Amino acid sequence: MTFCRVIATVLVVLAGLVAASAQDLSALAHFDPAKSQLSDQGGGLDVVLSISQPVPWRVRVLDQPPRLIMDFREVDWAGLEAMQKASSLVTGMRAGVFRPGWSRLVMDLKGPMLVAQAGMVTDGGTVVHLVLAPASQADFAAKAAEPEPQGWALPVAAALKPVPPRGKGPLIVVLDPGHGGIDPGAERDGQSEAKLMIVFARELKEVLLRDGGFKVVMTREDDTFVPLETRISIAHQAGAQVFLALHADALAEGEAMGATVYSLSDEASDEASATLAERHNRDDLLAGVDLQQQDDLVAEVLMDMARTETKPRTTRLAQALVVSIKAAGIKMHRQPHQEASFSVLKSPDIPSLLLELGFLSSANDLARLMDADWRQKMALAIRDGLKAWAVADAAQAGVAP
Repeated sequence: MTFCRVIATVLVVLAGLVAASAQDLSALAHFDPAKSQLSDQGGGLDVVLSISQPVPWRVRVLDQPPRLIMDFREVDWAGLEAMQKASSLVTGMRAGVFRPGWSRLVMDLKGPMLVAQAGMVTDGGTVVHLVLAPASQADFAAKAAEPEPQGWALPVAAALKPVPPRGKGPLIVVLDPGHGGIDPGAERDGQSEAKLMIVFARELKEVLLRDGGFKVVMTREDDTFVPLETRISIAHQAGAQVFLALHADALAEGEAMGATVYSLSDEASDEASATLAERHNRDDLLAGVDLQQQDDLVAEVLMDMARTETKPRTTRLAQALVVSIKAAGIKMHRQPHQEASFSVLKSPDIPSLLLELGFLSSANDLARLMDADWRQKMALAIRDGLKAWAVADAAQAGVAP
């Protein structure tokens, strides 16, 4: 096979491999599983991916666990699942929307391997061909730790909006529908946590905006993956006064039924909460991003900051939501307010909560989440809880109503 380019480094950006006209493609390219293959070769891996037309793409590796990350401009990866069975060196494969206009393919690798060759052939069809060679753990870790090239990461606006004084103007609420895109979250009976949460978030946003006392920003508006650090950045850019992460996970351990409000703590309320937090915190591995080591470095500082002012405000917010949800007659967990170390709640200056609307491991909870009347009742209860907290929070700050 003749490559249009051969790259002997683990980190490459290959958008320039295709003509300028291809970079403006508006139609999806389609993956062709019949012409694609994985094959083990002498401890390494040969990857052949056939797609319907050339698109910009790029590849790198990340560690803990070792995985190959490939981003493509607008590729539909239907049919990918069957490929994994052909290789003993690939322990998992997944693909989906990473951000608007971009899809991401992730291969979990059995051991450390570096990209020895990478290229796209466009003669007689479009084929992306990679050759991965075995590498030492030290060499792999060094390559995986290299900084992302310019243009790889999601753009973050430099200017942050100042947070309005407490009790003045509409309450700025950032809604964070969990998961999305490449990460569907919990799944049951054809339903996914990601899709259920975007539906509820849109309905809650409409309820809050109709009230007139809120300004609402969502971390995602569609079925797109948003990394944890980007969700927090969105909240800061919006000048958020409240950050509310929306989830509906599945847990086999412990009691998992009914709505539950979680706030940040370095110690979980119970084992089930700890398990839930660990699962949430590793969501970004699905899209190739791992915040675990960063969290180890900053968690103590963030917790100290949170305890000074934001934690008491967050606790009062959690209590206000519990009171309002119970007042609406909505089923809650027997311990409706719990604590755990969720990374998405670690913004020290924004009262942040994670609301498990229910658990997909409970058939009753799933039925409620699919009931439009129940969702409307829950949205109104959240609205009432936010309003009650905002009044009390302004009073705490000495702001006259």
